Amino acid sequence: MSHETYENPLISRYASTAMSRLFGAQHKHSTWRRLWVALAEAEAELGLPVTAAQIEELRKHVDKIDFAAAAKYERQLRHDVMAHVHAYGDQCPTAKPIIHLGATSCFVTDNADLMILREALELVAQRLAAVIDALGKFATDYRDLPTLGFTHLQPAQPTTVGRRACLWAYDLALDLAEIEHRLSTLCARSTKGTTGTQASFLQLFDGDHNKVGRLEQLVAQKMGFSATYTVTGQTYPRKVDAQIVDSLSGIAASAHKAATDLRILAHRKELEEPFEKDQIGSSAMAYKRNPMRSERICGLARFAMSLQSSTSATLATQWMERTLDDSANRRLVIPQAFLAIDAVLILYQNVASGLVVYPEVIARNLREELPFMATENILMAAVSAGGDRQDLHERIRQHSQAAAAEVKEHGRTNDLVDRLQKDSAFTGVDVDSAIDASSLTGRSVQQVDEFLSEVVEPIRQRYTLQATTEELRV
Repeated sequence: MSHETYENPLISRYASTAMSRLFGAQHKHSTWRRLWVALAEAEAELGLPVTAAQIEELRKHVDKIDFAAAAKYERQLRHDVMAHVHAYGDQCPTAKPIIHLGATSCFVTDNADLMILREALELVAQRLAAVIDALGKFATDYRDLPTLGFTHLQPAQPTTVGRRACLWAYDLALDLAEIEHRLSTLCARSTKGTTGTQASFLQLFDGDHNKVGRLEQLVAQKMGFSATYTVTGQTYPRKVDAQIVDSLSGIAASAHKAATDLRILAHRKELEEPFEKDQIGSSAMAYKRNPMRSERICGLARFAMSLQSSTSATLATQWMERTLDDSANRRLVIPQAFLAIDAVLILYQNVASGLVVYPEVIARNLREELPFMATENILMAAVSAGGDRQDLHERIRQHSQAAAAEVKEHGRTNDLVDRLQKDSAFTGVDVDSAIDASSLTGRSVQQVDEFLSEVVEPIRQRYTLQATTEELRV
């Protein structure tokens, strides 16, 4: 039957088992039950008639969920939380009277979501750090290999292969800082009640505001949170979802940019992603080595970026204290945003760890443009030798246009250097030294070293990094 119905490819093809399990039914509903246990424990500690035997009974069945019974109850009751309350109660008859005591549905749904979001963000942070580490190693290996730079996708001042990798890694380092910020500011909703006023809990504790406040703190601590959102409606602020998915969208944009660069460099035959021994690039053109992993990164990243608007729209349409049109949308958007980013980062680490560099092609492509790139150095050297800056600039402009015409109109080699050497205005200028590629990359090498020391190494220290990721699913 699994071959007759649609399967989400994020689960079946792309994302890791670890991320998929975080958003699976077992983990979700076990988390609900842990929250019911935490609530019962806290209520007992604060003097409500909840017994140790009832709590122990609840604990024993946290992971033993009868999903068939819950589904049957939901068909009857049309309410997912109450379906699971009844299914849990059937397994825990002694504790049944106190399950969900004083709580609203969002006590379990939203608090569980926050706990799962925390776990998912931690996994994303780990994956980001692994990609940054891989790019850092690549940057170290090619820190001083000159390559043609590009602005407007047109040849520009040379950089190095390692420095370009630092651009990709720095985008991810900024993304990691954002994910870490989201983690550090994530709070529990805890026991806020039906519309956030805690009225039901105030009634349970006979108007004792201190105990209601203490209950909120205790449950949050049992959830592993040190703080709660100060005020909420029926849900935790949907602003939080928007901020988190914004952060994931940022990772997607960073990955898309780098993967696009790699696809362009593959087109230039300067750089290639890993290509396996038996891998087929095209069903028709047997010679091809298509950058399919980078292309997949772009496709998945584009999907993740498209989800950003949903969480903003959900936030914008949360009428008053809450409206339920967030539920179906969040069930789709939030898990799939994480699954897509998980898949993107697994692919990205695989690519970054196995990039193939072709120095001779890089050098050839650089040589073709190098005379143009060196004109600023030649100009400054000629001025230092006593020349008129404006006159020299005009001569270089004319020679450059003529050399470009030779290349573009006649397919000949770039003869700009010969033209300048024959021009008496540049007598005494060592043109050959001026077009040495290594002298045109500025502080590229030093910037790579500084970036690795100041940005990459602290990330390596904060995270336990593995040499390889899980094997790619396809």
